[in-house]
Amino acid sequence: MLGLSRAAVNAAMRDLDLAQLVNKQRAGVYQLHPMLAAYLSPEDAIAAVKTMPKNERLNSPGFVERYKKAVTAYQDQLAEKRQQKEDAKRRQALKAVS
Repeated sequence: MLGLSRAAVNAAMRDLDLAQLVNKQRAGVYQLHPMLAAYLSPEDAIAAVKTMPKNERLNSPGFVERYKKAVTAYQDQLAEKRQQKEDAKRRQALKAVS
């Protein structure tokens, strides 16, 4: 179809989720941010945005900073998992030697 690997799609969806452009509903199901979604009328769009908390709007102050923090937290989480795997491999190697 599109010639994209599952890993590439997963990475792209994760990045969109971190940027709050989509919200993960459940495995494989995402909802487009209300400020990006299409509506039948401008009134519907305005009503949808008005019901959102102001801090969840894409144009809210601090949006970029929250995104950067989310990316940093995710990268830290990945680094921690890598470290745990490396530690587990070292322990396994030490067990094999002794």
